[in-house]
Amino acid sequence: VVRLRAGSLISADAVLLEASALHVDEAALTGESFPVVKSAAASAGEIVPRNRVHMGTSVRSGEGLALVVETGALTEFGAIATSVATIDSETSFARGTRRFGLLMTQIMFVLVTLVLVANLLLGRPILDSLLFAAALAVGITPELLPAIVTVTLSHGAKRLTQQGVLVRRLVAIENLGSMDVLCTDKTGTLTMGDVQLSSAVDVDGNVSADVLRWAVLNSALQTAMPNPLDMAVLARKGDVDTAGFSKAGEVPYDFERKRLSIAVSDGTTTTLACKGAVASVLAACTKISIGGADRSFDPDRRALEEKRLADWSGQGQRVIAVATRTLDMPQCRPEDETGLTLAGYLLFSDPLKPGIAETVARLKQNGIALRVISGDNRYVAAHVAAAIGLHPRLLNGSDLEGLNDVAFSRLVAKATVFAEITPDQKERIIAALRKIGHTVGYMGDGINDAPALRAADVGISVENAVDAAKASADVILLRQDLNVLLDGVVAGRTAFGNTIKYIVITISANFGNMISMAAASLLLPFLPLLATQILLNNLLSDLPMLAISTDRVDAEALTVPRQWDFRALMRSMVGFGLLSSLFDVLTFYVLLVPFHASAATFQTAWFVESLLTELAVVAVMRTRKSFFRSLPSPLLICTSAVVATITLALPYLPFVDLIGMVPLPLPLMASIIVIVLTYVAASELLKGLVNPLGSSPPHAAAARRKPRPAHR
Repeated sequence: VVRLRAGSLISADAVLLEASALHVDEAALTGESFPVVKSAAASAGEIVPRNRVHMGTSVRSGEGLALVVETGALTEFGAIATSVATIDSETSFARGTRRFGLLMTQIMFVLVTLVLVANLLLGRPILDSLLFAAALAVGITPELLPAIVTVTLSHGAKRLTQQGVLVRRLVAIENLGSMDVLCTDKTGTLTMGDVQLSSAVDVDGNVSADVLRWAVLNSALQTAMPNPLDMAVLARKGDVDTAGFSKAGEVPYDFERKRLSIAVSDGTTTTLACKGAVASVLAACTKISIGGADRSFDPDRRALEEKRLADWSGQGQRVIAVATRTLDMPQCRPEDETGLTLAGYLLFSDPLKPGIAETVARLKQNGIALRVISGDNRYVAAHVAAAIGLHPRLLNGSDLEGLNDVAFSRLVAKATVFAEITPDQKERIIAALRKIGHTVGYMGDGINDAPALRAADVGISVENAVDAAKASADVILLRQDLNVLLDGVVAGRTAFGNTIKYIVITISANFGNMISMAAASLLLPFLPLLATQILLNNLLSDLPMLAISTDRVDAEALTVPRQWDFRALMRSMVGFGLLSSLFDVLTFYVLLVPFHASAATFQTAWFVESLLTELAVVAVMRTRKSFFRSLPSPLLICTSAVVATITLALPYLPFVDLIGMVPLPLPLMASIIVIVLTYVAASELLKGLVNPLGSSPPHAAAARRKPRPAHR
């Protein structure tokens, strides 16, 4: 059993046996700036959040007696630490990469098996057949993918660092580009996270200096540890004149009364200044001050005040009532808190961040839906959501208790605002959104946010967050500003776009060449390319791809979340592969009929043609636009030009006979160049039909991303 007083750091989870004006700061767990009022449990069966205190929180005011029920890893704090220590969940990009790897493995296995068996049945030497089949496997594989991904992500991380975004895990950049749902807390992200006294008003709603003066005197002269509301009141101390007043007595705040009274003397008159919860103060009032005159506080007027209170609460305001009474004695006792005159109200708010509504609109324009997940009450959360431009579809934490995964996911899918949410519910909400097909980002800065940060596809924290949150995050913002996050989203979509470019270009060109090579090996009396030539071809064609990280991405492709589109990959591989094979057949015809090429001449000429087509198609397939309307980056152009020059010069270099090549007649070389140019024109026409980079934004992308059933 532990006794709690103002300033106590709570070191275990406990149930309250006694509580007197006990206010606990739970910001370390919930992130909310207001202390929480706690009360003693009436019975062993009444164990609810207001009866419990948790490890890692602290007492702001009051006293209590608590029975420890959980310690160490079994506490809420410990459960969060245990959750953070679990293995990271598979992210959207990692899941797509794994599926792509499995797809390529299946294609490679089928192709290599067929070629190897066919060559053995034709009586080819087993070693040559095995080497040729292995070279085909290497040729169709985008083996530079790990290097391309790393270089592209590193380039994006460097850009983000310059913009105030630190990337702890490189893969998070890709996930930022794929993110289509951003979940964030309210306090400190959408709002300033700083409680302010927005106004002190009389009972008619007019600004009142008298109400502010009584509130300032009440907060300044109390002896308890000041809470955020008192500090917000005292911040307005300079707006009123309190000179000449002195304290004559005090009735401290307690949970039963929910009010605090101070007896104030100006030398001639002693006045009781009382402030507290509206319902509690109104219950002690028999009069109301209207226009400077005291009137009877009748039932009709009480109903009007209660309606005004409901309106203010719906606007996200936290309301405290102020009442006064003239005392006959220069002191005050609890029984003096009767017959009070209602003077007015204090309206507190946590102001929205400047420009946050415009930022939320920009997120929506960029295909990112915002979800507000807050531990605050439903009225404040709904008001903030509406103020920033969301259409609040509210879901309360109590609505989610006891639901199975299917029912939970169904409710979560429809909601935009989650209020009064516990830390474990945050993590479950993130998991549910991911299960129904979203790529989810979560932004948080408290200890209670750590599990949700780990559960999200991309966890986002800020520089001034607690260590547990920063350790769980993938991305850390040096400024708690969603505009900075938007820069990261654009960088992520750029990195993802360039990665997809490499994959689409490589597998499309390689697939066509490998199919042609496999077919030619069965029809020709010699191998169409030697194993060394296949590997050299593959190496040279991949060199320009190392510069793909510097390439430009079309502006329209940056306005929507990017996802793996396996249908587009398959369309591209089959469509451009067949087109490539068609031109390979044309090349075979030209080599064998007009030029009567020998085996060495055939292999050299086809090496040049296949490599030039792979280089030329880079300019075509890297953009949805016509290639001459969206030029590659200077570095990509230069590397492609250098490799093309090497390719044209290679047959005429000394020692090329070591890899089975011979010089080509100039008419044959000219014919190859004509075939390549024709192939580029045909590829440009095919691009409009196949759409290798996926659905065009924005509507097609949105239509493609329909939620998947939970059982998947």
